[in-house]
Amino acid sequence: MNIFQRILSYSNRLQIRLPLFFFYSILGIIFGAFNIVLVIPMLNVLFDKSVTEVVVPPIPEFTLSTDYVTATFNHYLLSIVHDHGKLKALLFVCALIVGCVIFANLFRFLERVIATKIRVDLVRNIRLEIFRKVSLLHIGFFNTERKGDLISRFTNDVSEMENAVMNSLKAVLKEPITIIVYFFVLFTISPKLTLFTLLVLPITGGVLAEIIKRLKRQAAAGQESLGRIVNILDEAFSGMRVVKAFNARNFIMKKIEDESWYYRKVNKSMSYKNELASPVSEILGVIIVAGIIFFGGNMVLTEESALKPEVFIGFLAVFSMIIQPAKNFSNGITSLQRGTASAKRIFDIIDMVPAISDKPNAQVLKDFKESIEFRNVSFAYESEPVLKNISLIIPKGKTVALVGPSGGGKSTMADLVPRFYDPMAGEVCIDGKSLTDYNMESLRQHMGVVTQESILFNDTIFNNIAFGKEGVSEEAVMEAARIANAHDFIVQTEHGYQTLIGERGSKLSGGQRQRISIARAVLKNPPILILDEATSALDSESEKLVQEALFNLMKNRTSLIIAHRLSTIQHADEIVVVQDGQVAERGTHQQLLDSGGLYWKLSTIQKN
Repeated sequence: MNIFQRILSYSNRLQIRLPLFFFYSILGIIFGAFNIVLVIPMLNVLFDKSVTEVVVPPIPEFTLSTDYVTATFNHYLLSIVHDHGKLKALLFVCALIVGCVIFANLFRFLERVIATKIRVDLVRNIRLEIFRKVSLLHIGFFNTERKGDLISRFTNDVSEMENAVMNSLKAVLKEPITIIVYFFVLFTISPKLTLFTLLVLPITGGVLAEIIKRLKRQAAAGQESLGRIVNILDEAFSGMRVVKAFNARNFIMKKIEDESWYYRKVNKSMSYKNELASPVSEILGVIIVAGIIFFGGNMVLTEESALKPEVFIGFLAVFSMIIQPAKNFSNGITSLQRGTASAKRIFDIIDMVPAISDKPNAQVLKDFKESIEFRNVSFAYESEPVLKNISLIIPKGKTVALVGPSGGGKSTMADLVPRFYDPMAGEVCIDGKSLTDYNMESLRQHMGVVTQESILFNDTIFNNIAFGKEGVSEEAVMEAARIANAHDFIVQTEHGYQTLIGERGSKLSGGQRQRISIARAVLKNPPILILDEATSALDSESEKLVQEALFNLMKNRTSLIIAHRLSTIQHADEIVVVQDGQVAERGTHQQLLDSGGLYWKLSTIQKN
């Protein structure tokens, strides 16, 4: 129930809506119960053939009791019988039944309106909370977590939880009230027969509880399996070019078939148990009704003064109304188990503590004034160290290039500057203060990043360049595109800057995608630039033009460049050769060539 309370807490104005839900539900239940109880006086009017004079009882004094309601109703009913005859009394009872039905359905409608408001707000808020929390997690989380599983939690698990909330509001919160009200009415009709009913009714609950217990375990396994299926599909669709090139269609099909078979097995077992709950409760309900008919019929036949036939029929009518709420309650508990299993998967993500977060007293980085400094920095993704005691200073306005063999730790060093990761030992500083002392949003506001992989979105070219900025003018976007050597090809597309570029920029060439990424960094106009193989996807002609643009852009800026093509970083103020997580060499292009070390070897290999 704690999970259910937490789910409901995501709905807006719950303090007002939940009491209203209960208020409308209770009124609907009461008018529904009156509708059934009126069967007793209706039967009495129809079947009482006595010709004795009708005695009208006086109006009783007001008290909060069922006796007052019953006595008042009998006064008016018998008054109509006395003054106008039984036919008018029957018409009066029928009108009351219609009125009760109208009011019962009106309050049920209002109750469902409130439930709908709770549901739609809850789903919206939980989805926003999932994204908000996931977006705060560090980059390493997305390298280890399956993206398909995250999407499954955002979609399938939330939908399952949504269904559980609707069923639970009706079944777990409302139906117990319904059952209590109906049992209260039954007690007023015949306490003895009601006690007999209460003795045999728990049998149903015991059988259903065992079914529900088994459902909860399988619900979690089913949702996890569905997450794996979504992940396989996402990877397959994203890498369809590779799938086709390597004739791996059957391999992917086998993975989907195996996972789908497991999901089928779990889902089938869950469905069997879910479907079993309703007929089992119905069969047990009929058995209980048969027992009541026998026990109550015995009271009618042998103890005529104890239970009149019309009262017994009315008792059966009211009890029959308990069976459906009881079934709804059992089905709601079943659905709630599936919903709480999904909710647990959702809250596992929401409750995840970000590995990288702001300190409570984090400062806002207003201006970058002096330098970026690596102080004895060490880092490891798992157990194997990637960086080992790195020390490096990048003065403001200078360009520092990182080169060296793949896997040496260059990209990791670049990722530490915007705090995508934090060092295991040592610290990275800006203006003499550790990055952890600054607010991350203000820190990243001072940085522009262009990665080796062009990360674009299924939107227009304009929106991709202006990504993250609001109120950007078309002239500013076009100017950024010109600097990045992208304007000419953009205006030749079908709709110019309003052209949709497809999933991950699939409608553009690799060089075009990279130039848009560079234009995005240009538009941000940050004081610090991080270029991770920013020109790697460009052809020779475009590379030369973009390199000139980047050279102009980097003037009077602090730039950290990662490059494999040594020809692109010859202008750097300092070149740092990184090998096996350590600084192997450092100096200018000419100094490193003259030293005849690793940089010279790399340069010689590229020339050849």
